Amino acid sequence: MASLDRIDKRILQVMQSNAKLNTKEIAHRVGLTITPTYERIKKIEKLGIIKQYVTLLDREKVGKTLMAFCSVSLQLHSQLQIQRFEEAISHLPAVMECYHVAGQFDYLLKVVVDDMNQYQRFITQKLAAIENIGHVHSSFVMTEVKHDTAFPLDVQGD
Repeated sequence: MASLDRIDKRILQVMQSNAKLNTKEIAHRVGLTITPTYERIKKIEKLGIIKQYVTLLDREKVGKTLMAFCSVSLQLHSQLQIQRFEEAISHLPAVMECYHVAGQFDYLLKVVVDDMNQYQRFITQKLAAIENIGHVHSSFVMTEVKHDTAFPLDVQGD
């Protein structure tokens, strides 16, 4: 981990819980004045620890009611085939996350779409169009039990 002290970690905790807070509000919550808080945030950004600022949406309220995890196996595992698969997947908006994993399958995809009809079109028209796919197994989310976006940071010690 980059050199973050307890205050840097506290700033990150506060920002992860609400990125809309301004520097004054963050400073108040961590017990600093505005200028050193601003300088610490800029340092953290420069280190690349803060990758980007985003707005998290309620997926169901925007009509994305079906979430599935797709386990994908490739037929061939050459470097070129892996690169082609990853490039193709990166252009599919329904794929929210993609992980190259070890185990029974090669990739785990998090797919979010409007409904089962759209998922069926995604599988048959988008995923099946990618060459070298050997097997796809879908698991559908019935209930989202926990979904955190904030990483736990130890702010007790350095």
